[in-house]
Amino acid sequence: MLRASAVAERAGVPTASLVCEGFRGQAATTAAGLGLPGLPTALVPGHVDVQSAEELRRNVTTVTVDAVIRNLTEAPPRAGAAVVEPAPGDIVFEGDLDEVNRFFYENDWSDGLPIVPPTPDRVREFLRFADRPAETELGVLLPDKRRATVWNVAVNGVLAGCRPEYMPILVALVEAMADPRYGVEHSGNTPGAETLIILNGPIIKELAFNYEQGALRDGIQANTTIGRFWRLYLRNVAGFLHHRTDKGTFGNTWRVVLAENEDALRRIGWTTIAEDEGVTGGSAVTISRYTGGGVIASVFGNAPDRMLSYLADAIVGKVGWELLFTVGMGAGSQRPLLILSPILAETLARGGLDKPALKRRLFELARVPAEKLERYIGEWTNLVPGQPTLHSLVKTGQIPAVFAESEDPKRLVPIVCRPEDLMVAVSGDPLRTNAYAFAHNGILGYPTTKAIRLPADWARLLREARAR
Repeated sequence: MLRASAVAERAGVPTASLVCEGFRGQAATTAAGLGLPGLPTALVPGHVDVQSAEELRRNVTTVTVDAVIRNLTEAPPRAGAAVVEPAPGDIVFEGDLDEVNRFFYENDWSDGLPIVPPTPDRVREFLRFADRPAETELGVLLPDKRRATVWNVAVNGVLAGCRPEYMPILVALVEAMADPRYGVEHSGNTPGAETLIILNGPIIKELAFNYEQGALRDGIQANTTIGRFWRLYLRNVAGFLHHRTDKGTFGNTWRVVLAENEDALRRIGWTTIAEDEGVTGGSAVTISRYTGGGVIASVFGNAPDRMLSYLADAIVGKVGWELLFTVGMGAGSQRPLLILSPILAETLARGGLDKPALKRRLFELARVPAEKLERYIGEWTNLVPGQPTLHSLVKTGQIPAVFAESEDPKRLVPIVCRPEDLMVAVSGDPLRTNAYAFAHNGILGYPTTKAIRLPADWARLLREARAR
């Protein structure tokens, strides 16, 4: 709404954006990021989803309508002076480690954990691994509309405790963050989904990433600090801050990088996540936002038929309102992720399944009753207008025919539109029969993969880094 209002205001058309009470801070910060810090809003008291029709009518008529009329008929108040931010290379503070950390925290440049001071020398060392000028623009990030540059990638890499040789990965991550396909502007939405970074390629071993036991746990510098970098960059460059633009009701903390076990993948002839997403050769990062997930413990069986029903049932158990992204507000954009330990993947492969065949089998088994899916999109949520039925969506060509093969409300329908929508990774303890499933946030953080660009003298730089 605010983005549409900004376009109209620049064209000379007065606007009034309706904003629920809990989003006023986010609206003000977003408007500033759009370059219109005085963008008029009209308050809707409380939250409309929990009000009766009478309560909503009373709130709108006594509060909202007056604000709308005022916004459309009176000139908006003059905005205050714009915040002056330090220029690249400016020395913003001098002091000891405790003083630096306190200063960064008080200025909202820290996540509350100790940071590494981004001194000019440290930033220059990171830039040696970029093979691009420091001022190179990687994109413009909402909501604050700041330029993502190689220089501010380096600064935040230092802050997060990364090593300089991680810089090519950090740059690729920010290129993915800036890709419109990913949709960084939704990173502060109320479900509080969090990004998972998946890493592929030779760089996994070159930089000593963990891809075995504890693959999703902190404690390994490469996996941990790069995961932290992601959240710091969202804070410091994109502009997502608590109680302002970040409105996650509960939220998740940052996740460590998931590195795939490519030795296991090559043994069984399966493709990597990056290859599944169309990026082949070299190393690559894939980002996607997940609302949550959980372990699938003790997957039992020595053949696919004994294992797949449990895996499919667990995937279904992790997906609820996210079904809106299968047949509702983002038809076909739901991309759940299943992470298999190597021994599970090897058992499935030994049973004759390559990755496409595995996805087809899971597509057939991971299903819910049609009446339950319709409740998600038309009764239990209000995010899809008109309370459509699966039959009506099929009839208008919005979703595949598989969702309307009969009129039996108890028929089983898939949780994604195509087998290819299921993502499968291999990582974790090689000899444990556990898996992990993530529910995907649909169009709000769509899987985006970028190749990692290494500097021309990568081998020499890496030798120097290992010698330090």
